[in-house]
Amino acid sequence: MPPQTQETTRKGRKPLISGQSSLPEHILVKVFVLLPLVALIVAVPFAWGWGLNGIDLGLAALFFVISGLGITAGYHRYFTHGSFKTGRPLRIALAIAGSLAAQGPVTQWVADHRRHHAFSDRAGDPHSPWLFGTGPKALAKGFWHAHMGWLFDRDITNADRFAPDLRADRDIQRVDQLFPLWVASSLVLPGVLGGLLSWSVWGGVTAFFWAGFVRVGVLHHVTWSVNSICHMIGDRPFASRDKAANFWPLAIFSFGEAWHNLHHADPTCARHGVLRGQIDISARLIWIFEKLGWAHNVRWPTTLRLERVTATT
Repeated sequence: MPPQTQETTRKGRKPLISGQSSLPEHILVKVFVLLPLVALIVAVPFAWGWGLNGIDLGLAALFFVISGLGITAGYHRYFTHGSFKTGRPLRIALAIAGSLAAQGPVTQWVADHRRHHAFSDRAGDPHSPWLFGTGPKALAKGFWHAHMGWLFDRDITNADRFAPDLRADRDIQRVDQLFPLWVASSLVLPGVLGGLLSWSVWGGVTAFFWAGFVRVGVLHHVTWSVNSICHMIGDRPFASRDKAANFWPLAIFSFGEAWHNLHHADPTCARHGVLRGQIDISARLIWIFEKLGWAHNVRWPTTLRLERVTATT
């Protein structure tokens, strides 16, 4: 039994780890992590003289926004941190939209992320870059681990401990059971639409490649960069107990998630970019939901909330 599991069991709490993934599951994770990466590698020569057009770019942008906001506003701010409340239709829609990003079923994603916050940049954090030391080699190893290496670990975060609310939600469990369908749809639908819009088989092939695999690969690395880069470099205007930082070059592509320092200082806040000039597209979407009456009890930043977490020198 791992030390962390022993400790939590002695304290009467559920263990951090519920078991290990089976070999087929482990292989499948590797496939969905590495295939989009391969697509990114071959994208440049593929696009150099042929194989990329306006339909591909438009579909890639559309599916990037839907699946990306499904992760940021759905998986992260709604399901993980409860930054707002909503009804059943939007809850299911957000779970499906996040599933289109091919980053795992919502329950397991939430369990991993809640565990990350519980042990941020300490032993028990599933993807901290600071677990191996502070020397150059240790940080290089830590960056790889935080960015994508941790995904190859077969230990499974205990969802009964970190996401019991989602385990008890029948709608979400049904969405989770259909996760392979959502991933397949996320790859196939762009190809079908590309073929119909271009009225050609080749148009479907290029859309499948660009708006399917390449788009998933780009979104993977944007999400993983928040785990790695945003815990290593950047500004820290707010006081958090870890090394979470703001890294502005990622702000647009991550839909506001790269304003990571405020998020770790005040995890349930619906807006992460709270300072002047910090664009937060996910927060704007939540604002739209609120105006439409689809979201309520939104935990917006207030002067008092910000004063409590403002870093002092």
